[in-house]
Amino acid sequence: MAQQGRIVKVAGPLIVAENMADVRMYDVVRVSKNRLVGEVIELRGDKASIQVYEETSGLGPGEPVESTGAPLSVELGPGLIESIFDGIQRPLTVIAEKYGMHITRGVEVPSLNRDKEWGFEALVKPGDKVTGGTIIGQVQESAVVEHRIMVPHGISGEIVKCESKVARLTDVVAVVRDEKGVEHELTMLQKWPVRRGRPYAEKLAPKAPMVTGQRVIDTFFPIASGGVAAVPGPFGSGKTVVQHQLAKWADADIIVYVGCGERGNEMTDVLNEFPELKDPKTGEPLMKRTVLIANTSDMPVAAREASIYTGITIAEYFRDMGYNVAIMADSTSRWAEALREMSGRLEEMPGDEGYPAYLASRLAEFYERAGIVKTLGRDGRSGSVTAIGAVSPPGGDLSEPVSQATLRIVKVFWGLSASLAYKRHFPAIDWLVSYSLYADKMKEWYDEEVGRDFLKYRQFVMTTLQEEAALDEIVRLVGMDALSARDRLTMETAKMIREDYLHQNAFHEVDTFTSMKKQLLMLRLIYEYNRLAGEAVDAYADFSDILACPCREKIGRAKYIPEEELASFDGIFSEMNAELKAVAQGGEEDV
Repeated sequence: MAQQGRIVKVAGPLIVAENMADVRMYDVVRVSKNRLVGEVIELRGDKASIQVYEETSGLGPGEPVESTGAPLSVELGPGLIESIFDGIQRPLTVIAEKYGMHITRGVEVPSLNRDKEWGFEALVKPGDKVTGGTIIGQVQESAVVEHRIMVPHGISGEIVKCESKVARLTDVVAVVRDEKGVEHELTMLQKWPVRRGRPYAEKLAPKAPMVTGQRVIDTFFPIASGGVAAVPGPFGSGKTVVQHQLAKWADADIIVYVGCGERGNEMTDVLNEFPELKDPKTGEPLMKRTVLIANTSDMPVAAREASIYTGITIAEYFRDMGYNVAIMADSTSRWAEALREMSGRLEEMPGDEGYPAYLASRLAEFYERAGIVKTLGRDGRSGSVTAIGAVSPPGGDLSEPVSQATLRIVKVFWGLSASLAYKRHFPAIDWLVSYSLYADKMKEWYDEEVGRDFLKYRQFVMTTLQEEAALDEIVRLVGMDALSARDRLTMETAKMIREDYLHQNAFHEVDTFTSMKKQLLMLRLIYEYNRLAGEAVDAYADFSDILACPCREKIGRAKYIPEEELASFDGIFSEMNAELKAVAQGGEEDV
């Protein structure tokens, strides 16, 4: 019999109910006659504090509260891909069809479609030994994603029955007999509590980057596959566009995009763009490998907290299948605001700026669930979850608690700069403050997969930009003409790095994505220009002649060369070589 309680207090999204002695922390409850979804977040005697994931207006003391006896869980199975859920995994498209454009209070719709039939292909036969995590069959969920059906955790034994057939989610597709002789019927549907990380066999050290096609990220501040990154920045600096770019182009098999407390129009952009965008790897729409969780700023604040956990649990599920998953959380600041609001209503002792004292541990709890792992099961497959969280510090102040707590955990920091954004330099990632702690660990990968010179060029461009920052002060005081020819060349090369390499147009069909091979060729162009121009400077060539070389313009336009025409870089190299050597010879003759 379900535990029946009674509301004694209502404070916005928080309600307190009595006669709840039998419930446990994080159990899901149904509140009032409208059966609103809530979650127990505090217990005192027989009283339970419950955060309600729906609008609580009209609720009053005396109304019933019924415990479900189960924690907040997500449904996992075929049908996740291409779906759009809210923070507690209610399917928004189904709700829109049934109830209209606004979510009706107390609506009860299964997260995954129970009526749809899927073609289950069995991969094991009777007599095979299986353990939790073993793949027993697969379903072609979309044109791109093969959904692998696994034995749920905690079940192991011998397959009694498993055959290929067309089945619904709740139909039995296999039977496993354990050591005690008990038979377990397996369906394609699993449930998992969102606040508990899914188990794995072993966590591995990241060795390869997740290629994003964004030059400033891949070259300067790479993120490892299975790594964690933070994108903090003030309003208007391009956090959401960076997140969208990563979701579109990152080298991941599955994308989970969590819009946590974001503006509705930003989620609308995602919903409109992703079905239209062609996935570069498969040629299919990007939506065919994407799960969207939309929790906009006008939805109840408590559901924001759940949305992050819902997203990471779905990401872990696909990781367990052996996929590389990227999860975008946009933005963790809004999630932290939801924590702050609930903490305030619980009358807990506040920490910095009113945030709860456990903010840092909750953030760490989320980011720690990322990583590259060896999964459970007998085939020794590996999968990864790469977590990228946007942070929206008020006024761009990175000393505030959410930014600081995030920076203590993550290993990649893409600091967005308001001044770069005002100059229309996008992505506005500030190369002087950002960092990546993965870059050195991936030296082998760069040497083998991209080219041995890549890290040499990377070091050269980063050093040049540092030198520019040091010379900038002098230029402001006394002007460019006061610099030596060598220093002027450094300033000129730095300008080329900034404008021709780091500046990237997300809305240009060619410039939006740059492969690692093309990045190497572009870096080599700038490096060779600097070397040859340096030789011309040493030969006392006129600096205006060096600047006047026609190859300058071609270097600037190199980013618009399509991926299939990379051979044309050879022509630019030979032209540049001839022009700058001619300038150098002219300088020698003058001497």
